[in-house]
Amino acid sequence: MKTFPRAHSEAWPLVPALVFIALVVAAVASLGTPLITSVATSFHVSLGSAQWTLTVALLSGAVATPVLGRLGAGPHRRVAILATLAVVVAGSALTVLPLPFSWLLTGRAAQGVGLGLTALMMGVARDHLPEQRSAAVIALISVVSIIGAGVGYPLAALLAEFGGVRAAYGLGLVVTAAALLTAWRSLPEAPEGRSAHVGVARAVVLAAALLLVLFLAGERNLWSRHLAGAVGLAVAAVVLLCVWVVIELRSTTPLVDVRAVRHPAVAGANLAMFVGGIGMYLLLTLITRYAQTPHRAGYGFGLTTFVAGLVLIPFSVLGFVAGKLTPRVRTRIADPLLLAGSAVVVGGGFALFAAARSNVVELFAAMGVLGFGVGGFSAAMPGVILAVTPRSETSSAMSFNYVVRSVGYSLGSAVGGLILAAGTGPGHLFPDDGAYTTAALVGIGAMAITTLTSVALARRRSSETNP
Repeated sequence: MKTFPRAHSEAWPLVPALVFIALVVAAVASLGTPLITSVATSFHVSLGSAQWTLTVALLSGAVATPVLGRLGAGPHRRVAILATLAVVVAGSALTVLPLPFSWLLTGRAAQGVGLGLTALMMGVARDHLPEQRSAAVIALISVVSIIGAGVGYPLAALLAEFGGVRAAYGLGLVVTAAALLTAWRSLPEAPEGRSAHVGVARAVVLAAALLLVLFLAGERNLWSRHLAGAVGLAVAAVVLLCVWVVIELRSTTPLVDVRAVRHPAVAGANLAMFVGGIGMYLLLTLITRYAQTPHRAGYGFGLTTFVAGLVLIPFSVLGFVAGKLTPRVRTRIADPLLLAGSAVVVGGGFALFAAARSNVVELFAAMGVLGFGVGGFSAAMPGVILAVTPRSETSSAMSFNYVVRSVGYSLGSAVGGLILAAGTGPGHLFPDDGAYTTAALVGIGAMAITTLTSVALARRRSSETNP
């Protein structure tokens, strides 16, 4: 029997609450992107230091996600959600108060912890909604966790332009407080009979490995100036990941069910998410950077932060449209084929950007194509994984997929930066226009790999259902 708390479920409908919470945590985590320059100016720090307002949120989110995923599989899921949102609200308050830069970073790290809630929202939907309805809601949650950045970016940029950086972060405080209230009034308890144990040692090992991976992806200068140190850290990250896998395989209460992750469908989906994530975030980075490049570089449009944020509107709108259409299409087309088709669409966005970027309208078009492809990809991904995942392991399985996505996104940003840096001539501040074309071709290659991986998944599913 479904276990809704009476007083709460009557006050708020469950589905809008789940979608709203997922949208809020995604949007708040993305607030660092448009505010980097404003933070550097307001706090008198370098752009590299200000960049950490984004990086630290991604790091804390990647570390918190698998832990919250395991807690979400247990009996105290509601408490875990409320406690996490309370941490996010506290972090949001730190970003608004007139405190030193170190406290701003602490607040941003606390906000990033909320990224781990997306998988828990999926677990709630799968436990407390009819199967067909839950599949559509899970797909929508997956989509809004992506397009949240497109919602938060222009709003934060507008507030920063007129009210300063504190006003922009104030938006985060308001919406996270609203999300906490919504969760308290709406979310039901987990079904009875669940159990979850979080091994602290295993969580620390995984956290250390993820911190190293994302740090190496974000610190591009480390590879160019201290190659030996970067290689050493990369080796350490690989060793830690291997140690963690061995420990998880021997544990009776794993943080992530590694054996389930090794299932061909899950492993293939995570590989597609990893490579596809690199490509998707690469194109997002290329378009936004190109739009803000000043005319004196010989290309670009010199858009302000706010106007550049408006370029993300087609991304969000068409991503949402694709997310709403995907559940209907799933009745006729298998999820792996939807992944493949969405990857092709993203590849088309790369091709469009590579061939036509002479005016802002073309950038809007490329961003819209990217959004439609990302929306479809995100909506189809849960179906591939959850088709072979027990209901009780929904949060854990999807949290691992989101960690893979975070790493892929970070590497996509790093790859874009490295290619553009390589295309920047000596004494030049901006890369050559051709560097953007080179990066777009690399992105097309990444999406081709994603497409082939997804097609292989579709063929395997077909052979299993039609022996």
